[in-house]
Amino acid sequence: MIEHGYTVSGMSCGHCAQSVTEEISALPGVAEVDVDVPARRVFVRAETALAEGDVRAAVEEAGYTFEGALR
Repeated sequence: MIEHGYTVSGMSCGHCAQSVTEEISALPGVAEVDVDVPARRVFVRAETALAEGDVRAAVEEAGYTFEGALR
């Protein structure tokens, strides 16, 4: 498994976390999504590397702002 971390802004509640989780979980190879709303962080475990553009599109589809990968 490959672990990815991202910063996402605009989330404020459990519903926000659920929306982001659903959209990212739909990406091919994603096994697990963990959203930390107060820290504005999203952690993803996937079978393969994820394209940042795909994660950005999923976050934006959920209605939030993708700020980038954690370094």
